[in-house]
Amino acid sequence: MNAMRLMLPMAGNRRWILSAAATVLCLAAPTGAAYAQGKIGVVQIERIVRDSAPALRAQKKLEAEFSKREAEMSKVADQLKRMQDELEKDGVTMSETQRRNKERDFNELTRDFQKRQRDYREDVNQRRNEELSQVVEQANRIIRQIAEQEKYDIIFQEAAYANPRIDITDKVIKAMDGKPPAK
Repeated sequence: MNAMRLMLPMAGNRRWILSAAATVLCLAAPTGAAYAQGKIGVVQIERIVRDSAPALRAQKKLEAEFSKREAEMSKVADQLKRMQDELEKDGVTMSETQRRNKERDFNELTRDFQKRQRDYREDVNQRRNEELSQVVEQANRIIRQIAEQEKYDIIFQEAAYANPRIDITDKVIKAMDGKPPAK
C-alpha cells in the first residue's frame, strides 16, 4: 500500500516532467535550426604550402639560394671519400708519420665538414621557415577574404576528415595563384 502511495504523487509529476521536456524541446528547436544554417569550411594548409604557386616559387628561390653551398658541400664530401679510400688502400704501405698526417688531415676535414653541414641545415631551415610563413600569411589573408565574401561562419584548418563539399582548399590555391576561383 505504501508503494502505491509513493507512485501516485509521481504520476502527477510525470505529466509535469513530460510537459516541461516538450517545452524545452520546442524552445531548443529554433536554436538547432539556426546552427544548421551556419556555413562551415575546411582548408588544408599542408596542401597550400605544397601546391600553391607562391609556395612553389619559394621552393625554387630556396633551391637557387642554396645551390652553390650544396655544390660546395658535395665537393667536400667527395674529397673526404677519396681521402678515406686512399687511407684504406695505401695506409698499410705508408710510413707511420705519413699515415698519421693523412689521418689528422682527414679528421680535421671531417670536423669542418660536419660543422658546415650543421650550419647549412640550420640556414636552410631558417630560410624555409621564413618563406613558408609568408605563404601561410598570404593564405590566411585569402581565407579571411573568402570567408567574408562568401559569408562563412567558420573555416577550420586541418581536419581529420572533411566532406569535399566544404573543403575550400582549391579556392584558396587558385586565389593565391591569381586565378579566379570556380563557383
